[in-house]
Amino acid sequence: MYVVLAGDTLLPVGGEPRPARDLAELERQRPRWVWADARAVYPPLLRAGVRLSRCHDLSLTENLLLGHEGRYGEPHSARAAYARLHGLPVPEDEEEHTARQDTLFEPERPELTAGQLVEVLRDQLRRIEALPDPGRFRLLVAAESAGALIAAEMGHDGMPWRRDVHDALLTELLGPRPRHGMRPPKLQALADEISAAFGGQAVNPDSVQQLVRAFKGAGVALKTTRSWELKQIEHPAIAPLLAYKELARLYSFHGWAWADQWVRDGRFRAEYVVAGVVSGRWATSGGGALQIPKVMRKVVVADDGWVLVVADAAQLEPRVLAAMADDTGLAGAAGEIDLYSALAQSFGGERDNAKIAMLSAMYGGTSGDAPKLLAVMRQRFPKAYQFVEDAAKSGEEGRLVRSWLGRTCPPPSERWKSLVSGPEGARAARDRGRFTRNFVVQATAAEWALVLMAVLRGLLPAPAKLVFFQHDEVMIHCPRAQADTVIAAITTAATQATTLLFGPTPVRFPMHSTPVTTYAEAK
Repeated sequence: MYVVLAGDTLLPVGGEPRPARDLAELERQRPRWVWADARAVYPPLLRAGVRLSRCHDLSLTENLLLGHEGRYGEPHSARAAYARLHGLPVPEDEEEHTARQDTLFEPERPELTAGQLVEVLRDQLRRIEALPDPGRFRLLVAAESAGALIAAEMGHDGMPWRRDVHDALLTELLGPRPRHGMRPPKLQALADEISAAFGGQAVNPDSVQQLVRAFKGAGVALKTTRSWELKQIEHPAIAPLLAYKELARLYSFHGWAWADQWVRDGRFRAEYVVAGVVSGRWATSGGGALQIPKVMRKVVVADDGWVLVVADAAQLEPRVLAAMADDTGLAGAAGEIDLYSALAQSFGGERDNAKIAMLSAMYGGTSGDAPKLLAVMRQRFPKAYQFVEDAAKSGEEGRLVRSWLGRTCPPPSERWKSLVSGPEGARAARDRGRFTRNFVVQATAAEWALVLMAVLRGLLPAPAKLVFFQHDEVMIHCPRAQADTVIAAITTAATQATTLLFGPTPVRFPMHSTPVTTYAEAK
């Protein structure tokens, strides 16, 4: 059953409108809630103590459908979809995120009525049924919409974050918190050391122009001040400059001011963006949850009597390739816990060679031993090799490729079309081929992870909660006594996700799950 949620109206599709107070009664029937955009609708419900089991996010679904139809980048809001449906001027997408609004249902500006949302829903369902494989695409829509629920819940619940441990760590690494506009003591000491290395000349290490000028005066020509280039230079300023850059990044991205903004009530509350990357991977619109440096992981501490169960999928992308290509030999190796060790015999007994071959096949690597190892892969695992080669060829020819469930890559840009017809044509074609080669694998891996989370969300016992997700890793915060139950749920979710995507397959997708007190202990 679909139930549209718009303003204070609940409209079962094919039924009569219901008042907002009937939401809990309808939720007991486990409907699929339909709304314009989860980022605007679901956070106020969470703040009111309401959690919903399933949804159909019209904005996310429209984006998937437009991509499949070769209309990537067109406005995909529910309002834009309604306008297209009726031949009206299509409004540009606007930021739909109104999570801090004070009212429960009512948005800050007029939106589509429940009846108009029903029209958009029916049009989307019609378009899905017209696809070559509607079953797969329905799973993609369900997983993407479940991701919208999970993203909002993780932002609401937050990841455990100890401000006292954070402050102590920053003080150890940087010195006491400085006054506004001042550097922390240890950063200032490194800045002074850098200036001293240039003969006492005042050099601001935060200024690329000043650094390039100072090194030029010392007879060193720099193209950039990136760390990899600096490490190739011998000069007394290099060591303190590299140390400065590392600590300055920590201070800027996860310092005291960052914590003031993003950590509340002992929780880091990030704003996740579902499908923020073209492959379907998530991004964040603030807080940098997907770039927590290793040194900061000791700050993520479970509550007293609780643990963090951290689980990640081993060699996810090669396993996805084995399942998609239905390559018997590779699938056999993917039935083992360590896929690369299982493949080692095919590559001279060396696990590293197997890893290089697989990554080169998926990412288009051609340096070092890659060509020789790829030749072995072509011979031993022809279906897997051909699968990514076909995707690369499609990209080189300017065609579209799709993930297993139907997410479509962006079309070639106008600039690419002009480049490919000029003297740089071969290089431009190869670059796009490398992108499409990896897109089919990475996007499908993202789908597997989304389905895993959607299933896991329904298996977790209360009060356990998903608090973090990144590519192939999940983190659950739960009472210590529930750790074994949560680990079993993760294993079950991985098995079900594999079956939902690929059906019967010998490919295994093992999840390594570890209960820890701090995130740092899991790495």
